[in-house]
Amino acid sequence: MTGTAGHQTVTPGRGRRRTVHLERWLPYAFVALPFGYLVLFMFWPLTDQMLMSFADTKLMNPNAGKFIGLDNYRRLVADPQFYTTLRITIVYTVLAVLFGVGLGVIAAFAIDRPFRGRAAVRAVLLFGWAVPGVAAALIWLWIFNLPSGVLNDITQAMGLGRLRWTNSLGLALPSILIVTVWQVSPFVMLVVLAALQSVPEEVREAARIDGADALNVFRNVTLPHILPTLQLVSLLIAVWSIRRFDVIYLLTGGGPIGSTSTLVVELRQTAFEDFNLGMASAYGAVGLVLALLVALVHFLFERHRARVMSR
Repeated sequence: MTGTAGHQTVTPGRGRRRTVHLERWLPYAFVALPFGYLVLFMFWPLTDQMLMSFADTKLMNPNAGKFIGLDNYRRLVADPQFYTTLRITIVYTVLAVLFGVGLGVIAAFAIDRPFRGRAAVRAVLLFGWAVPGVAAALIWLWIFNLPSGVLNDITQAMGLGRLRWTNSLGLALPSILIVTVWQVSPFVMLVVLAALQSVPEEVREAARIDGADALNVFRNVTLPHILPTLQLVSLLIAVWSIRRFDVIYLLTGGGPIGSTSTLVVELRQTAFEDFNLGMASAYGAVGLVLALLVALVHFLFERHRARVMSR
């Protein structure tokens, strides 16, 4: 329809079609920015690293790497140090998940019930998670210090003497685990506490009325409700532990004698001290596969749980 003086009036049907067209493409516009971020800062570097693992690439000349196929992986598999590093990474990850999640769950149940000063206790317990990794490492280096560390003052008072926490073959890995658990357990506590507080109280009360004791209420009501949260937080802690670098490197540097050298620490050694980016990329690929295997286990367990619940 055309108005006076040559001005064209937009028909209602055309405006409605334009609105529908805009609404159809609006979700894609919102997704485009985070997707572009992932492509630019995650998928592209990851693809470049994977391609680099198939080349003889040196740090001094990273763009002139010759394609050598699987040679880097063959050298990796033939190196006994690789299996030691892989074993240390797996042991460190498993223990970090067990103790980090376990302590976080205990703390969550402890502060789930109301008591005087609960907010202050929660704030203190969250301190480890709020502290950056570098600051946490420096704090614990002071605590582990041989002549004047707080922890050694305690061990000496107990008659155990002063221990070389980060410089001992038997204590270096436990020392790193102590710091890791101190860092990750507050996060677990916070997430599990939120899950606990979302459990319907009327369901718990109904179970108690039916004669269930505290253990049965936990096993049949509370645990099934928080189990998905426990699975997810365990997956996150496992992936974080596989890729953890700052605390390990600052506390021990991978020593003594490689006793705390995980895949990420060995990657750094290979790339920036041996100047072999190709082999370092192969270490990174192994770490990626390990993290994907952890995610696959989580997915299979979740699918099995969904099947059991649907019966």
